[in-house]
Amino acid sequence: MSQERWDVVVRFLNGPLQFEGDLVMRGPVVRLGANPGPGGLKLEGYRGLDDRQAVITAYDGGTASIAPVGPNQVRMAPHEHVEWEEIHPLREPTYLSAGCALHFGPPGRGATCVFVECRRLGVWEQRQLLSDASQVDPQSEANDVRQLDTKSRFPWWLIPAVLAIFFMFTSALGLILFVFLQREVDRLGPVDEGLEKYDLDAAMGEQVNTALLAGVEDGFKSFIMKPNIEASGWKELEKPELWDTNLLQWITRSETLFGKSWAVWGLFDRSKEEYAQALGEFRKAGLPDVLAAIPFQESGYQPNPQSPVCAKGWWQFMPETAKRAGIEVANCHFRGSSTPWSPSLLAPPRNAYKNADYVENGACKISNCDTDGRTDIRASTLGAIKLLKEVYTNDELRYSGSVVQAVIASHNAGFDDSPYRNGSISKTNVLIAYRAYRGAANVDRAPDFIGRNILCTTPEQMQGGPNDTCGGYLAKETQHYVHYIIAYHLLAVCYYGSNYADDFPVFSDYREFARGSGYCKDIKVPTKDEVQKHMHGGK
Repeated sequence: MSQERWDVVVRFLNGPLQFEGDLVMRGPVVRLGANPGPGGLKLEGYRGLDDRQAVITAYDGGTASIAPVGPNQVRMAPHEHVEWEEIHPLREPTYLSAGCALHFGPPGRGATCVFVECRRLGVWEQRQLLSDASQVDPQSEANDVRQLDTKSRFPWWLIPAVLAIFFMFTSALGLILFVFLQREVDRLGPVDEGLEKYDLDAAMGEQVNTALLAGVEDGFKSFIMKPNIEASGWKELEKPELWDTNLLQWITRSETLFGKSWAVWGLFDRSKEEYAQALGEFRKAGLPDVLAAIPFQESGYQPNPQSPVCAKGWWQFMPETAKRAGIEVANCHFRGSSTPWSPSLLAPPRNAYKNADYVENGACKISNCDTDGRTDIRASTLGAIKLLKEVYTNDELRYSGSVVQAVIASHNAGFDDSPYRNGSISKTNVLIAYRAYRGAANVDRAPDFIGRNILCTTPEQMQGGPNDTCGGYLAKETQHYVHYIIAYHLLAVCYYGSNYADDFPVFSDYREFARGSGYCKDIKVPTKDEVQKHMHGGK
């Protein structure tokens, strides 16, 4: 038994293999992946690939086809100059043509190559099969090939060969089903009641879900790194190896925590109108979408919550900060006093728990204010935009490669209060902390500034004073604030893109993330009907 043998020739365009020129892979079946097994092409050093990503088959007449293994992503285009995000993954075997480009894995990661040709290498015989096998299995010997008995009706090896093919097929099918089902199990979705808002140490109990991490990286690229690259003008920042890997892991932990909670999905549904309004204002101001997620953590997107230090409203502004933001707060009434109070300073006093006029015994004394714009969604959002834009337009932070993360952190830690405190510096204000870190690390830019300063990593460390840094430059609460906001936003994009893209124009852009190969594919996003039913006790 013999047939023509065709080998497959490809040339890689990125990663470690791009310097190897034309690669000739032994046909007729070529397996490609991070660990494809004996005889396959190992795509080592490429991110986002499965052990067996794809199979190329080359048989009769020099034709070749490619197919993904299970649900793995493989894309094909007529040439290499395409936006891979716009190309849908293959779902079935597809014929290759000379010069066509292939991308293995999610866009932005993985491997890209060009199919060059199928190369004929004479006749491929049974003896060669066994010789090849002997290179892999030391128990197989090339001289074990027996002569064909032409007198018998069927060759002696036919039945064992058929059985071997059957077992190989069923094993491969079982492996594909196992991988598919395992990925289904790994997909994140609501499983318990949970909470709308978690303490900042809650994500410490979560493991980094590696199956979810790739999707988190895709969302991080779109909503954090793209604006960072635009702000910094640093094209090299497109390389994932320069990203904040520690922050990415904490975002994954946070997303795992939130995604399991029905209450969080209920928060998204309840807040859809306010979130859409805030998102529209941020886009008008030219600020990143992710900033609209801050009230999820601050107030649960509600107007009236008030903290022990009198931070209040949708964005939880303290009275003096609200005044600086242009939000009117006046004639506030203290419990036990008939004298109205209005803020006169533009920054809260240091250690407000002890030094603020409106705090007593660790509790807010303000019962109500005659005028309080903090509870008005539009007024407070415009005030937030004013303060956050001050950070986003700071040249030093824009140059850093992490301005988006710094803007988020500033809402918790403050940007630089020294101009409003007679030059008195707060070391944990974001700009002051960034300068101190950059000087100590002796770096020109710091795209991983936040992740490098997540040093309070146990619940015990979070029990210390409010300005404890665990040896870093950011206060302990700020360290864990940023990844919470980003995680809320990434999940909200999936929910609104899946359920409300037709109802709110500002959510229409989120369709691309919620459908097809968008990062939300790794998440079991509940429908609005499921969420609303759960919110009403299953009725």
